[in-house]
Amino acid sequence: MKNYTVQDNPFVVPTDDGKVIKEHFGVATNGDTQLSIAHMVAPPGWSEPFQTPEFDEYTFIIKGQKQFIIEGETIVLKEGQSIKINKHTRIQYSNPFTEPCEYLAICKPAFSMDLVNRES
Repeated sequence: MKNYTVQDNPFVVPTDDGKVIKEHFGVATNGDTQLSIAHMVAPPGWSEPFQTPEFDEYTFIIKGQKQFIIEGETIVLKEGQSIKINKHTRIQYSNPFTEPCEYLAICKPAFSMDLVNRES
């Protein structure tokens, strides 16, 4: 039995907003509910509804910029910056900028639609 897993076939999450989501580890890829790691590209003008997730989320910006509205405070991260947002925090993610934003998202426990609590 191997003590490692190489992921070269991530699960591509279907979206209808132009965002590319490739989950390398997590519920959709390998059934892991403890941790998820996804590589994402958010197009210019992209945004999600406000949400209050039941997981901690770590985001690392590879290219571009990403906007976070956290409990009413607006924060913009740029290439090379990262952030940890604690579970049960109301947040909105967006890319109101003119260039795509490429980033990694790590969620603990793993991201799932049951735990994200998006507002309508």
